[in-house]
Amino acid sequence: MTPLELFLVALAGLGAGAINSLVGSGTLITFPTLIAFGVPPVTATMSNAIGLVAGGVSGTWGYRRELRGQWPRLRWQIPASFAGALLGSWLLLNLPETVFETVVPVLLILALTLVVLQPKIQAWVLRRAGGDADGSLGPVRWTLLIVGTFAVGTYGGYFTAAQGILLMGLFGAILTDHIQKQNAAKNLLSLIVNVVAAVSYTLVAFDRINWTVAALIAVGSLVGGWLGSHYGRRLSPVALRSVIVVVGLIGLYRLLA
Repeated sequence: MTPLELFLVALAGLGAGAINSLVGSGTLITFPTLIAFGVPPVTATMSNAIGLVAGGVSGTWGYRRELRGQWPRLRWQIPASFAGALLGSWLLLNLPETVFETVVPVLLILALTLVVLQPKIQAWVLRRAGGDADGSLGPVRWTLLIVGTFAVGTYGGYFTAAQGILLMGLFGAILTDHIQKQNAAKNLLSLIVNVVAAVSYTLVAFDRINWTVAALIAVGSLVGGWLGSHYGRRLSPVALRSVIVVVGLIGLYRLLA
């Protein structure tokens, strides 16, 4: 790569880190950038996942206050994300990339629809169940939450792009707590998926990773994750939801294009 291309990779990492902390589709910036500069798709996927771990750390740390009180739910979701990420990483290393190509746009459209309808869905959930999200989840909603978290973790371990939007759509359909708290949980679970995927790729396919690219994305995403969490925490629910939808539509366009 030329010096200009390396700089653009780092810049893409910064943007991806910021967007991941707010929305969770930063890969839709870095992945096409790497492909445009001639990095093979599987190498780009693995190098990108490793680089974005740094941004996940800074983004999760920035939202640490919103994580308070969520442990009763997260202690079940974290293992689900971990197990899903292991399965997704295995799929990436053993299956053709075409397996999920048709499914990804459909999942993204579904997630964006859930995000847009979140207020109405939450009102319906409250009427049906009552109470708050942490203390009143019935067996059906608990099952849907854990299975959904596992499924998104599998997807994230395989491709990573837009897993945050999928998680926010899942949370909006099941939970009733504030969207900023949901975003904090999304950042933590996405970080776990990325860490598992990064470790798996490093152990199994060390020689297929472009470590220069991974390092540049790591530096950029570390700064971007802090910036995104710092300013994202100030957004109103409507503004944050709008950002999620806009970025998701852009990502959908890029996936289909």
